[in-house]
Amino acid sequence: MKIGIVCYPTFGGSGVVATELGKALAEKGHKVHFITYSQPARLDFFSENLFYHEVSVANYPLFDFPPYELALASKMVDVVKYEKLDILHVHYAIPHASAAYMAKQILASEGIYIPFITTLHGTDITLVGRDITYKPVVTFSINQSDGVTAVSKHLKDDTYQHFDISNEIRVIPNFIDLERFKLKPKDHFKKAIAPSGEKLITHTSNFRKVKRVNDVVEVFARILKEVPAKLLMVGDGPERAPAEQMCRNLGICDNVRFLGKQDAVEEVLSVSDLFIMPSESESFGLAALEAMACQVPVISSNSGGLPELNINGVTGFMSNVGDVDDMAKNAIYILGDEERLKTFKSNALKHAKTFELSLILPLYEQYYLEVIERSKISFAG
Repeated sequence: MKIGIVCYPTFGGSGVVATELGKALAEKGHKVHFITYSQPARLDFFSENLFYHEVSVANYPLFDFPPYELALASKMVDVVKYEKLDILHVHYAIPHASAAYMAKQILASEGIYIPFITTLHGTDITLVGRDITYKPVVTFSINQSDGVTAVSKHLKDDTYQHFDISNEIRVIPNFIDLERFKLKPKDHFKKAIAPSGEKLITHTSNFRKVKRVNDVVEVFARILKEVPAKLLMVGDGPERAPAEQMCRNLGICDNVRFLGKQDAVEEVLSVSDLFIMPSESESFGLAALEAMACQVPVISSNSGGLPELNINGVTGFMSNVGDVDDMAKNAIYILGDEERLKTFKSNALKHAKTFELSLILPLYEQYYLEVIERSKISFAG
């Protein structure tokens, strides 16, 4: 197959999933064409089956805001036409689905039919999509998609609840490439951060309000009273400064490291003992899955799709959003006994294996074929 993938090229969950999916498809022999405004962060190796097409947006004095959606639609038309793509797969509804619909209509006027699949990732539905400014376009674009997937059952249900959707939504969960996370822990790195054998607790996110970064600090402060530990904060964003200030107020700065954005997050996770994800909302929780793939149990909220990932009392524990006391109690329980910690670590990896890329990739391949075949019949009719 010749597949066009449209995504945000950043370290965010949707961009990471789209890029890793494209790389895996290319390794299977499919021709994969990425269409976006800059090279995706995880598109980090050369393959004869991988192609990148940059979307350039012209700046004119007339425009206060560059019309990216129009430029994207035009680039889709160009790539579909000259690379003879079989299908477009757009990740994140805004503005990719509406741009794909526009491209599809332009191509149809020239006698070229291209089906497109929209994958919903979370905030495109739970946050941005519900904004009255975008909701009608999001609803229309989803209903006009030739196929729709969501990364969790919760997100699927949420979409049906808040939007007037007539299209079928298929759940295809996020995945993990276990080979990438099968690292031998770097003992020198761990000793440098935790010279006295302290437990290493990690949080990774984009430090937005929805991630409740201050809760991470509060939970850690409670853990520190019972267990010698260090906290590694990976990522960056608007909530970093308030979290740093909270560490100062609590007098725990010597035990907390803010590492900023890290390309190789697996190196940090490989030496970690516990992962904290207290998010107000998570459509899936990809960062938690990455932690579990590194044998790191997870302390999380019970919001969104997290109950589909984190098995309470097995791979970690879940608490109500904002219940930092319960989160700390559960963390101390896991860390307080070495054999117990070892069991939780083993359970985390075992469960992560059920989301292995080799199990999820065929679901996408089969769905592509279904949509292409169904669309051919529809177009011929």
